[in-house]
Amino acid sequence: MGPVSPPAEKIDRSVKDHHPDPQYSDVNAVAHPDPPPRPSLTAIYRENFRIVWSTLARLGVRRAELEDATQEVFLVVHRRLPDYDPRRPIRPWLLGITYRVATAERRRARHHREELTDDPRKGAVSGNTPEAEVIARRRADRIHRALQTLDAERRAVFVMYEMQGIACTEIAEALGIPVNTAYSRLRVARERFRRAVDALRTEGEVS
Repeated sequence: MGPVSPPAEKIDRSVKDHHPDPQYSDVNAVAHPDPPPRPSLTAIYRENFRIVWSTLARLGVRRAELEDATQEVFLVVHRRLPDYDPRRPIRPWLLGITYRVATAERRRARHHREELTDDPRKGAVSGNTPEAEVIARRRADRIHRALQTLDAERRAVFVMYEMQGIACTEIAEALGIPVNTAYSRLRVARERFRRAVDALRTEGEVS
């Protein structure tokens, strides 16, 4: 009796194991796309300059230091860009850098705290009438003073969420904190900010 031939399914499996053609390889059944290209510093600067500037301002960097602080953010971006994973969203990464630069600037300016931010009335948008301009300035002043009542950590979450429209998941990533912590800080910040605004409004009505 001649040699017994193996079953057809074993022949097929053997071919799959040894045939170089990708159609026989289970490894090639799932595609592994290349990661997206890392953005250039120029593109990051162009697309995010305004949000970096406004976030620094709202985190308490004084007007006279905003330009230098913004440049510092992008200098750090330049140094750390090779470590950035382009598969992840860039805004949380960038806002984390922005927050740390703002914190460092606030520490440097602590010995003359009264100069941390300019009078917010200077940045108020003028109305069409003197009365509208007065209202706008009073509102800007209340917001400015209410923000000053928040500690730095809660203020950062409040500003990023309420004024920059960043999701809490991204804020948590930016600040390196758990998502639940970000939500907790936001909840407390909202309540304290609301109370501060109400108190300042009442103070204005009395005065």
